[in-house]
Amino acid sequence: MKKLMMATAAMALMAGAASAEDAKIGIILGYTGPLESITPIMADSAELAIKEVNDSGKFMDGGKVTSLRADDTCIDAAAAVAAAERLVTAEGINAIMGADCSGVTGSILQNVARPNGVGMISPSATSPGLSTAEDDGLFFRTAPSDARAGEVIADVLGERGVKSIAITYTNNDYGKGLSESIAKNFEAKGGKVTANTAHEDGKADYSAEVATLASAGGDVLVVAGYVDQGGKGIIQAALDTGAFSTFYLPDGMYGESLIQAIGPALNGSYGTVPGTDSEGNATFLEMGKAAGFDPTSSFTGESYDAAALIMLAMQAAKSTDSKEWTKKVMEIANAPGEKIEPGQLGHALELIAAGTDIDYDGATAVELIGSGESAGNYREYTVKDGKFVTDRFR
Repeated sequence: MKKLMMATAAMALMAGAASAEDAKIGIILGYTGPLESITPIMADSAELAIKEVNDSGKFMDGGKVTSLRADDTCIDAAAAVAAAERLVTAEGINAIMGADCSGVTGSILQNVARPNGVGMISPSATSPGLSTAEDDGLFFRTAPSDARAGEVIADVLGERGVKSIAITYTNNDYGKGLSESIAKNFEAKGGKVTANTAHEDGKADYSAEVATLASAGGDVLVVAGYVDQGGKGIIQAALDTGAFSTFYLPDGMYGESLIQAIGPALNGSYGTVPGTDSEGNATFLEMGKAAGFDPTSSFTGESYDAAALIMLAMQAAKSTDSKEWTKKVMEIANAPGEKIEPGQLGHALELIAAGTDIDYDGATAVELIGSGESAGNYREYTVKDGKFVTDRFR
């Protein structure tokens, strides 16, 4: 009888252990390349959500979530695909938090995620082309499309009395899509676009590009580029030659490294970056500071939210299989349901397990529209005394 009881207990213990399900999330971002100064902080933000879930002990009946980082370089599609393929085939990841830049995101989606049936939530890929990309229901993003960004940028420029702009953009999906959206919306409001030209990243000298922009003129130079690459080089060349003194800085140009590189000459320039002044964002800022990273950096809240949505959707689907959890993302992200903010992921997991609806608001006032992208909130800022100073939220 004693042996029978011990065997029964052992079987029960094994059954309990089997009910717990672990998950692996690949955090695929450009740790090298034109965004290398901001992507480690994005990864820290995603891993903050993962730590919160693990600390709660409420995920998938006691399962654990592991993060694995991989470098997509932001600009090298072949390298990005190879990095993602390794995580999928060798590491067996269940989801991708990423990628960051639009071009490599599209490449990973088509060449790795779709063929292998792996779900992705990008915190920062903003190309309008991703809104209609074939994705088999596997792709979402907590960042808004540049179609929305162009509307906001045109509004900001108009309200600041700008009548004419020149645009320079990084020659890829992100730059093209954003520049086209800005030009379309600014002209629709009566503004004049004097030039809309591409620049290549990785060059040592941008004097030729700046000369072309200077000959076209404009009240402001809009730099739809990258903070650690060509965008920075364009600004420095424009200042060196006196071609422009005021720059509009969209999200790809937001980063402390730009202020450090350019110095006081950047004062007076301004721009927009996805952001919100919601209660959830205030909580996330406190959590990020306590964790030891700068939570005001670009796409940090979006990264936290992307990771959180993946884990909450898995809980709702009762599965780490992408074909199942991706069906729950829109349901988790939107009303109806109890509002969930950063710091409440453990509570959210409990509610989901109990069959209670949640409405994940997160760090960025999450609302997913269309095929699964952020409706879009933005922070307008000006560079003053060597700092990014918030002007308002839109």
